[in-house]
Amino acid sequence: MALSIGIVGLPNVGKSTLFNALNGGGAEAANYPFCTIDPNVGIVQVPDPRMDALAKIVQPQAMQHAIIEFVDIAGLVAGAASGEGLGNKFLANIRECAAIAHVVRCFDDENVTHVSGCIDPLSDIEVIDTELMLKDMETLEKAVMRTEKQCKSGDKAAMKVLDLQKRVLTGLEDGITVRRQKLSADDVKAINELCLLTIKPVLYVTNVDDGSLPEGNAYVDAVRTFAKQEAAGVVVVSAQIESELAEMDAESQLEFLSDLGLSEPGLNTVIREAYTLLDLISYFTAGVKEVRAWTIHRGDTAPKAAAVIHNDFEKGFIRAETIAYEDFVGLGGEAKAKEAGKMRLEGKEYIVKDGDVMHFRFNV
Repeated sequence: MALSIGIVGLPNVGKSTLFNALNGGGAEAANYPFCTIDPNVGIVQVPDPRMDALAKIVQPQAMQHAIIEFVDIAGLVAGAASGEGLGNKFLANIRECAAIAHVVRCFDDENVTHVSGCIDPLSDIEVIDTELMLKDMETLEKAVMRTEKQCKSGDKAAMKVLDLQKRVLTGLEDGITVRRQKLSADDVKAINELCLLTIKPVLYVTNVDDGSLPEGNAYVDAVRTFAKQEAAGVVVVSAQIESELAEMDAESQLEFLSDLGLSEPGLNTVIREAYTLLDLISYFTAGVKEVRAWTIHRGDTAPKAAAVIHNDFEKGFIRAETIAYEDFVGLGGEAKAKEAGKMRLEGKEYIVKDGDVMHFRFNV
């Protein structure tokens, strides 16, 4: 499963610096708006200490962590929905992402220009949300026109969709993002094809000075209060510190983090929170050739999980030989877990648990 998250925010809030740290470099970071002209895409491994524990037992030839794709999208400004700045081009890029990481500036620095001239995280968030809502309104207005034509033929299903579209549009006109409109699961399914921007889950990445790590500051507290309305996540990072860490070897990183009173890079938290935001989990396959983490949605059945490896695994699914991660590691591997009766044969209805070590039997 390719997980794609768009990094958005106003110009000069630290987006490209954060992306560089995630990706080990590559995106231009400069103190002026729109230095990111084309979306930069970086593939990042999902940190998971369970992989090391499995590898220590299995001694595989290779390891493959789950991955997450970050898309660094140029800074948006007021008027982007109507083409200001780099406008519609970048709003279109956001459509293709599963979630949004909204980088918010939460530090004072007179040497780094702020596009609006002052530091106000909530105002920054409002600017971005407004532009995304305006784009969603444009999308819905066009959808309503199409659906109204379908309704003229007496299509009852279209009439229900039209009612939903108008209801969501009204909410947007009242300044309420789609994710705050408390739509039912059926409503979300019915409207998903429109790829609305403000229906996407959001993670607020508050960019602070190193003196505000790890808990944040008054700016961050304001973002946390706001995020509760959105059921959004909030993480605290220093993009500058993360970019410095990216240039260090593992030993130097640990020493630097210790001096800052941190146990791990903030980017690890960003990645984990992105997983949580999208309600994703990992299961493992563990053999001498490879130990690998596979990403699925929480609640997926064994056949759905098998399909992530190959569609044929789902089509011809017979059973899943499953060992809980704790049993696999605690007992010292597959053979010993099997001897202890900890290997289970699970069928098509089994809901895969986070950390399950699995082997699929199939026939096509």
